[in-house]
Amino acid sequence: MRTYKYKIQHQSNTIRLGNLIDDMHQVHEYFLNYQRQRYKDGLSYANYNAMSAHLTELKRTTHPHYNALPSQAIQMELRRIDAAYQRFFDWAKTRKGTKVGRPYIKPKHKFKSFTFPGKAGWEIENNRITLTFRKWNTPHQRWSFDKVAFTFFKHRDWIGNIRRITIKRDNCGVYYLCLTTDASDTKYLPQTGQSVGCDFGMKDAFLTLSTGEKIQSPQFLKQDISKLRSLNKSLSRKQKGSSNWWRAVRVLTRFYRDLQNRRTDWQWKLAHRLVSEFDTIAIEDLNIDAMKRLWGRKVSDLAFSAFVARLAHKCIKHNREFRTAGRWTATSKPCSECGYRNENLSLSDRVWTCQSCDTTHDRDVNAAMNILRLSVSSAPA
Repeated sequence: MRTYKYKIQHQSNTIRLGNLIDDMHQVHEYFLNYQRQRYKDGLSYANYNAMSAHLTELKRTTHPHYNALPSQAIQMELRRIDAAYQRFFDWAKTRKGTKVGRPYIKPKHKFKSFTFPGKAGWEIENNRITLTFRKWNTPHQRWSFDKVAFTFFKHRDWIGNIRRITIKRDNCGVYYLCLTTDASDTKYLPQTGQSVGCDFGMKDAFLTLSTGEKIQSPQFLKQDISKLRSLNKSLSRKQKGSSNWWRAVRVLTRFYRDLQNRRTDWQWKLAHRLVSEFDTIAIEDLNIDAMKRLWGRKVSDLAFSAFVARLAHKCIKHNREFRTAGRWTATSKPCSECGYRNENLSLSDRVWTCQSCDTTHDRDVNAAMNILRLSVSSAPA
């Protein structure tokens, strides 16, 4: 499966997309409250089929305005809720792996998308997508279809058959069309026969490779921290809720979007470079949340967890081997040449000499070499 993202042009009818997202949030909120009330009443969980039947009853009785919403989008929202509960139930039975909590009601400002499945409820021709809404036909006293077209920037063609579409709205109020197709990438990068270990650092480099190379992060937030402070000060001087206050909020939101885009672009390019040069990439598993409590803003600016996720995605895409060394495995203190453990090594020691084999180590390069060795030794046969 592959997803293509296109920006929807600003046009007079774009407000209908925003209204539909807000209406879909009402459906989201109602059915999660419905599930919670059933639990309080001692009733069993209502699966997708039960929720769908309840929705039909709502349209006929207390919520006739739901008839104005695309039925396919409502069905996909009910499937989302059902899938979230099923993940919660599966984890509750085994209690293994990452904890999955009970689905919660998203605040209105965090509910940002709706989905159409298959070929139902939409049509695409060139750079125009037509969504099927519904409206009340007063002369005939019945609901009728209302097709609305939107133009998007088709900067590239998609490959494969479209399986579903999603309309998303970002924090800046810009709408995007996401097409998910059944295409799969089969063009892998050529094999290089090289392996590398990567050590994450905060002092000397963002990444230190076992080859000795040190890759510095641009630290985009640090570059623009003065501008960020200025924008926050400007926002704090405005009366909350006023026109100028909302204008300052939009400026601040666009600043964060630009910051995120630059960081994301840099990380994707770095990940592509690594998979182009190495067949096996080993990296250390770190507790980033704990590091944030110690070093705060800099850890968030480096966004190491996001980089690891992108690197893993690239490795899968190009048939590379991605390995991780255990979180509690020592990588800095052992000598990568003889295995001697330097118990007196501190964070301030950037270079040290092994007392057993007299090898002089750069702290981060030595850690990267240990990460590569340990990940290879712990890999399944």
